[in-house]
Amino acid sequence: MADVNGFLKIKRKEAGNRPLNERICDHSEVEQVLNSEDRMLQASRCMDCGIPFCHWSCPVDNLIPEWNDLLYKGDWKAAYSRLAATNNFPEFTGRICPASCEHACVLNINKEPVTIRENEVAIVEKAFSEGYIKPQPPKTRTGKKIAVIGSGPAGMAASDLLNKAGHLVTLFEKDEKAGGLLRYGIPDFKLSKATIDRRLNLMVKEGLIIKTGIKIGEDIAGKDLLQEFDAVCIAIGATHPRDLVAEGRNLNGIHFAMEFLPFQNRVNSGSMPASDNPVNADGKKVLVIGGGDTGSDCVGTAIRQKAVSVTQIEIMPKPPLNRTENNPWPYFGKVLKTSTSHEEGCERFWSLATVRFLGNNNQVTGVEVEDVAWNLKEDKYTMAALPATKRIIPADLVLLAMGFVHPVIEGLLSELEVELDQRKNIKVDKNLSTNRQKVFAAGDSVSGATLVVNAIASGRKVAKEIDRFLQKA
Repeated sequence: MADVNGFLKIKRKEAGNRPLNERICDHSEVEQVLNSEDRMLQASRCMDCGIPFCHWSCPVDNLIPEWNDLLYKGDWKAAYSRLAATNNFPEFTGRICPASCEHACVLNINKEPVTIRENEVAIVEKAFSEGYIKPQPPKTRTGKKIAVIGSGPAGMAASDLLNKAGHLVTLFEKDEKAGGLLRYGIPDFKLSKATIDRRLNLMVKEGLIIKTGIKIGEDIAGKDLLQEFDAVCIAIGATHPRDLVAEGRNLNGIHFAMEFLPFQNRVNSGSMPASDNPVNADGKKVLVIGGGDTGSDCVGTAIRQKAVSVTQIEIMPKPPLNRTENNPWPYFGKVLKTSTSHEEGCERFWSLATVRFLGNNNQVTGVEVEDVAWNLKEDKYTMAALPATKRIIPADLVLLAMGFVHPVIEGLLSELEVELDQRKNIKVDKNLSTNRQKVFAAGDSVSGATLVVNAIASGRKVAKEIDRFLQKA
């Protein structure tokens, strides 16, 4: 185990972030890194608990105490080997995971959990820089052909494991580059796209076939895919956004978050000139509706685009600063989260509902809002508008970041007549198999919008189920 007294001798030390006045001038990653010696000391704080709640809370079952111990001892190569045993892409989760493991860490009882997420990304980055990570194509091929539709974290994880199992895997992506949500939904200041390309290039060298700019169900019929491949995995995500039905919704200047964010990522990659960006916050008063991570990403992007002001509103109540009695350790702490984007200059309001959009000459100029109260009755929350609280928030650009409701049904899913559940997500059995023979599904298209780490876990599971199915075929 790590130093038995490490947590007593060493205080939690985070890598920290780049200076605010510097980082808002570019789209480079915000988070900094610790030197190797400090990182190893942070790993020494792991207590190797009798019951590793960190492992219990991790969707991909990371062997956290084991690789923390190896990191503390300076065996970076073995630490990476242990980390990669359960997680295909620790360079992604180490950057953007909300770290439920740290919420469940025993040391979090005193609000000083081990820096698990930062340790994770430090291990994988050391592995890349030292050359521990090399292409490892399978020694033999099964001859079985698999199509994976959607190259987000679920599709990438499924493709990676299926390729390693020796199957011939083709990964289809509708956009011009692979990566899905990772590439087009997450800002560069949180996840550099060079990190995605590095992993995809490795997977291609291992034999994965990637075909981009292809919409299955439109460019290629789903039925043709079923004839060509021995198994099909649908991992198209839950990209149908939640809309806001209110007067004035059709005014110009109101956009979904996933219209706004991908444009900036394309500008950053050089595939779109900045002057061609059709949704730009430069010189505008921006209102972000939705208080989650996607809303936060809109805030940080708008600030970098030189917005005059940025306001974020959320209809739900403001979370508490500390855990409440009904949210004890080791569960994920439902407490107020202040992101690096919020720190950069954003006014936030909670318990605020949108009444209508206001405009002039068909262009949005503001949003009428009102305060709401939430009441708990018979284990159900009800919302009521508070009288005489209506007011107007001026806005030239409104970004709707209220989450996603289900996968896009038109096209592939409708053509194949894939059965959906009550929430219009893909219905699967315990083996992640759909109602169509040899068609499987994974990720957000099954669960609804969730975390990247959950999508990776789902992709790993569906790969094992498809491999099992093909072995029986």
